[in-house]
Order: sequence, then structure tokens, then C-alpha cells
Amino acid sequence: MPLTLATHGAQHIPAALDETALAAIEAAFSALPTDRAGQRLASLPALAEILAPTGPIGRHAAAHLGTAAKPVRAILFDKSAATNWALGWHQDRTIAVRARIDTPGFGPWTVKSGIQHVAPPQSLLDRMLTLRIHLDPVDAANAPLLIAPGSHRHGRVPESAIATRVATCGTQACLAERGDIWLYATPILHASDAAIHPRHRRVLQLDYSADLLPGGLEWLSV
Repeated sequence: MPLTLATHGAQHIPAALDETALAAIEAAFSALPTDRAGQRLASLPALAEILAPTGPIGRHAAAHLGTAAKPVRAILFDKSAATNWALGWHQDRTIAVRARIDTPGFGPWTVKSGIQHVAPPQSLLDRMLTLRIHLDPVDAANAPLLIAPGSHRHGRVPESAIATRVATCGTQACLAERGDIWLYATPILHASDAAIHPRHRRVLQLDYSADLLPGGLEWLSV
């Protein structure tokens, strides 16, 4: 049975992007360094139409969040022989904002790659959606994303309870071909092993939200 966003917190959309869209994404990143495992991106003006709610990427977010959905954080990952890392089980618990404005319910604050990040209320994270756009094939030997299906329904999972929650929910490897998109609920527990046979594994990861932030806070809005 295929995974569904409502039940499992994840959904696979095969062949979601054609070569025209993929070429546009690659062109937007052509000037970036190629020796970094992950790069946080503050702005993607060249991809505005693609990421918009009617675009070939944004429409998948809008289908679940509505037409107010907008991309609010972007990270380009490239796992390769030179940047082959493993990432333990965890939840994404922070959002990217334009500036620090201390607001009740938001905190602690961190700065990542020069971008202000803050932990928001869990209810906001529960309404967000993360998309992973695959620019390269990802098989079982090339470090696919691992998720714990259904773990998004358990709110913020304490670090001490993560292993038990993963064991209860089980794991799923998110295999992909070039042009595929994986959608998952932003709070889902996920991890990644080091690649067994490392080669380029470029993934554009995008967080989407349809919420407005309180207290003068503003999304980074890539």
C-alpha cells in the first residue's frame, strides 16, 4: 500500500518534474559551491514561478495547504563521495525568519548560515509541509531519506523517546528517481545513513506554510 500524507505523513510523487523544470533548478544553483553537504538558501528569485502555488513544485504544496502556501525555507543537499555523512533520527523543529523579534511561544533562537532560526509552537510545525525535489536518482545504496511513518501524529517527541517511537512506527526508505518529489509532514521523524556507494545525491528541500507569523515576525520566504 503506498504511503499517504494523511495517514503516514509522507507521499511519493513520481516524475513530478520534467526536464525543463529540472534544468531551471540546476541553472539556479550553478554558481553555488559543489563541495558542501548542505547549503541554506536565503532567496531563490529565479525559481519564483516554479515554487509558486500554481507552479510545478508549489502546486503540490498548495494541494494540501491551500493557495496561500509559500516556500519559507530552502536547503540544497548534495551527498557525494566527498560529502558522505549520516544523520541520526530527529524532527525539524525550527523555522527561518527575516529578523529576530522576541515573541511569546517562539524560542530558543539560533543562527544557521547567517539566517535567523527559531523554534515555533508545535501547532505551527504541525501545519507545515516539507517537499524534497530529487535532481539525482536515490536507490537503497545512495543514502535515501528514512522516515518513521505516522510519527508526525505524536507532536514534539522528546530526545529520550525517539528510538522507541521509531521502533513503534517502523521505517521507510524514500527511494526516488530524478524528477520525483517526496512530500512529508514537517514534524515527521527522519534520518539518513551514509551512502554505501556514494555518488551525487542532490536534493532541494523546501518547507511550505500557509500561516502568517505573529508579533511582527516574518517568514524568510524564499
